[in-house]
Amino acid sequence: MNYRHAFHAGNHTEVFKHSALVHLLDRLLAKPKPFMVLDTHAGLGLYDLDSSEAVRTGEAAAGIGAVFDRLGGEAASYASLVRPYLSEGRYPGSPTIVADRLRLDDRLVACELHPEDVIILRRNFARTGTVAVHHRDGYEAMTALVPPPERRGLVFIDPPFESRDEPDRLGSRLAAAIRKWPTGIYVGWYPVKDPTTRPRILAQLERDWVPSCLWAEFYRFPPDGLRLAGSGLVVVNAPWKFDETLRSLGTDLIEAFGDEGGAIAVQWAKAPD
Repeated sequence: MNYRHAFHAGNHTEVFKHSALVHLLDRLLAKPKPFMVLDTHAGLGLYDLDSSEAVRTGEAAAGIGAVFDRLGGEAASYASLVRPYLSEGRYPGSPTIVADRLRLDDRLVACELHPEDVIILRRNFARTGTVAVHHRDGYEAMTALVPPPERRGLVFIDPPFESRDEPDRLGSRLAAAIRKWPTGIYVGWYPVKDPTTRPRILAQLERDWVPSCLWAEFYRFPPDGLRLAGSGLVVVNAPWKFDETLRSLGTDLIEAFGDEGGAIAVQWAKAPD
């Protein structure tokens, strides 16, 4: 599938991953020392929900548009953050969500390879001193830009999944970055459509002896191999009890979306001894 952000901004997968992202930022903000966030596939940063791309798919209307007034519990902080944008008919992508949470001494490095999208991304953050926009391959940046001087932070990997080898590439580049910066928090996103996606990502991590990681999948619908049933996150160096947070978040989102076969699965995956 091709998951270019403009077509899917605000859909059910975005609600899940961006709610989880807000929780990770809150964990980093709980300590006074500054941190860096590397957003490897940043997209535009901000999306017009009346654009031809958004209207063509209708995914935002069935996603954030359908549940915003019912979001609570573990999704409440995310709802508060997106509220002012939704009131203007826009949806904030991950760079905007991160930038809105940063303190003056924290940093965001947002990477985007698409030549047209990066122009818009730069325009959106032209006056934001805590954000640096790079026109570069996010997978390459994962090893080039870590470890950061702050020695604290998060690498958020949200690729478009437009090539068949995307799960393998995500897993291998994730493992390579971890070798360079073993203490960073890493989050890799993937769509839940092909049942082989998660095993392929984890296989790369196991091959490179990543000690352990957390994975979570939120299903909006039961997977049928045809539609985008949900999405998953692979989290390396997850904060304490983050698995419990993700389970609670998934439960809250299932309730908000209503009973259509939604589910949440959270599990620790460990490399063999």
